[in-house]
Amino acid sequence: MRNSTVRAVNRLTKRWAAEAPAEGPGTVFTAAGAWPLLALLADGAGGPARAELADALSIPAESAAGAARELLAGLTGVPGLRAATGLWAKADLPLEETWSAKLPAGARGTLTDDAEADTKVLDAWASDRTGGLIERMPVTLDEETRLVLASALALQLKWIQPFRALPGRVDEGPWAGRPLWMLHRSTSLLDRARVAHGPTGPVTLLEVVGNTGVDVHLVLGEPGAPAGETLGTGIDAVTRALPSTGAHLLPEGNPGPGLFVATEAAVSPEPRLRITTVAFEVRAEHDLLCQARLFGLETASDKDSGHFPGISSEPLAIGSARQSALARFTAKGFEAAAVTAFAMAPGCAMPRLRYRVRRAEVRFDRPFGFLAVHRTSRLVLAAGWVNEPGMVTQ
Repeated sequence: MRNSTVRAVNRLTKRWAAEAPAEGPGTVFTAAGAWPLLALLADGAGGPARAELADALSIPAESAAGAARELLAGLTGVPGLRAATGLWAKADLPLEETWSAKLPAGARGTLTDDAEADTKVLDAWASDRTGGLIERMPVTLDEETRLVLASALALQLKWIQPFRALPGRVDEGPWAGRPLWMLHRSTSLLDRARVAHGPTGPVTLLEVVGNTGVDVHLVLGEPGAPAGETLGTGIDAVTRALPSTGAHLLPEGNPGPGLFVATEAAVSPEPRLRITTVAFEVRAEHDLLCQARLFGLETASDKDSGHFPGISSEPLAIGSARQSALARFTAKGFEAAAVTAFAMAPGCAMPRLRYRVRRAEVRFDRPFGFLAVHRTSRLVLAAGWVNEPGMVTQ
């Protein structure tokens, strides 16, 4: 994956994160699932719609299709990550060969006049491509639907070092007194915990290493800090656009939210980072047309005219654009999935203590964010916010 494409996708992730909802159980989203579809649409768009899509993508429209193909090919090369695309069109819809030839390899199908049967086909594709994590295609077919363009991403990884899961409670904060699955573990690698400074103050990050080349970073801001800005600081830190400091260099005391650093007597000369967090599951449904400006879809969704002459000689507009997403964090690992779809309609015991060692403790026991990041490219594959973790089955 080209660095320029990774940066472009991460920019969209950060802009999307800035609009993360403050209320409700939380959210999860993946710009890596929406970006390639927007790029393919940009390649076939014309006029103002083309310019708006290119601006949302942060790349020129003429190079968008190639970047989408390259990104999807790169994603399929990440162990534990499944990526797929699909295109379904009405039999009488003329597609421009120059556009369809640029599409990534993937499912091709025909939409019939039987919306119920077509929906079953699309739902089966979504479920199959995500291992059952997303059971339905997030678009509603009707008599005006002429074309559906979709992507599916499914990520599954195991922790290199699993957590111990115990039912527990926290004593203060928004989750006080609630039954939770508390996850515990420790490591001698202090710098798995880091602190970065953003617009709303310090943000603590914890890197949880996966076995597939993808890691999950938990992100905790100051109490009351907006979720979007906290996630934005986290994105800048994990993509190395913003410096962060590891726990071994941080001052003693509370150098970051949820983080405590001290020197203590110990039986071993190794430093120790003790970690406490919660298991969680978050699901979200996103109507991208409710954030049309963010995704460059304002003009493209205007049905008074057609906007995609490079896709078809028939006037087309975006009738629906949605994403269904899920993320699950447990003692053993992490999984996330998203299906993004665009539907086009006609336009219009105390041992002897011998050593003094550095100790750090980090706790994620109030609302926090998370980022699944490809270790090599620093591409953010999924992002989200946990307001209500719930009791996740271990």
